[in-house]
Amino acid sequence: MKGSDFRGVVNYILNEEKGTQIIDADGLFLENNDTIAQGFIGQAQMNPKVTKAVGHIALSFSKEDAPRLNNTVMAQIAREYMERMGIKDTQYLIGRHFDKEHPHVHIAFNRINNNGKTISDRNDRFRSERICKELTKKYGLHFANGKEQVKIDRLREPDKTRYELYKILKTEVGRCRDWNTLLERLERQGVGVQFKYKGQTDEIQGIVFSMNGYRFNGSKVDRQFSYSKIDAALARDNYGERQTQPQPLANREEISPTASGGGELINGSLGLLTPSNAPEEQQPYDPYLRNKKKKKQRKINW
Repeated sequence: MKGSDFRGVVNYILNEEKGTQIIDADGLFLENNDTIAQGFIGQAQMNPKVTKAVGHIALSFSKEDAPRLNNTVMAQIAREYMERMGIKDTQYLIGRHFDKEHPHVHIAFNRINNNGKTISDRNDRFRSERICKELTKKYGLHFANGKEQVKIDRLREPDKTRYELYKILKTEVGRCRDWNTLLERLERQGVGVQFKYKGQTDEIQGIVFSMNGYRFNGSKVDRQFSYSKIDAALARDNYGERQTQPQPLANREEISPTASGGGELINGSLGLLTPSNAPEEQQPYDPYLRNKKKKKQRKINW
């Protein structure tokens, strides 16, 4: 998060009701909240053109790791996170909160560094996601298994809608045997569906879901909900009877055959999402064709 109110972020992090402990800081006079905020403000004035000089990041860990996460370890991880994010040579404050069951720290830093230069926020959410995963692996921390343990009520939009959509799709795709039934059940629950086609052909290459005013590429909800994987799942649930492709329910959207394979069909949430795997969207899976090839190959081998 970025903002312009250093006093606000300092007062939030050092809120006594959260049982805050300052576990690390640099370039600040830590006598009280006011002296800390004044320190931040003074340095930010070195570059007054930057209106949002406040940087605020929360690093949250799994409750399973609580026994091993003392202040020293959490401060070390937070410092390494900042270093990899390019947040260096600047003032910062790291406070640990104890108001939740999971360990977490809040980092306030000055986006105007010690030399008056601006710390870049380019692609910061993508970089942050990647770095968090790398640090989780490096320190042997707990990786959540899927999305089942996510506390939806604590999410912000559009992540909240995305996880609600995930639960709906997980239920309905698992119990439907054809596209028509699936589309009807999704519509009843306020979920819109749009298919993406290759050029002027009827070949479907992607799927987009809409809910609560947000749109998500299928694989951005979860990789199992790309068009090709949903189609394969419905076909399996229908006892091997191949389903016809669904008719578009809305304005068709075309995809150029020469479109870049690295782009996303639709940009969805950035909060907890990994970049979509474009090839799986652009290469529909046909389990029946593959099975036929295997059977034919067996006959040749005999």
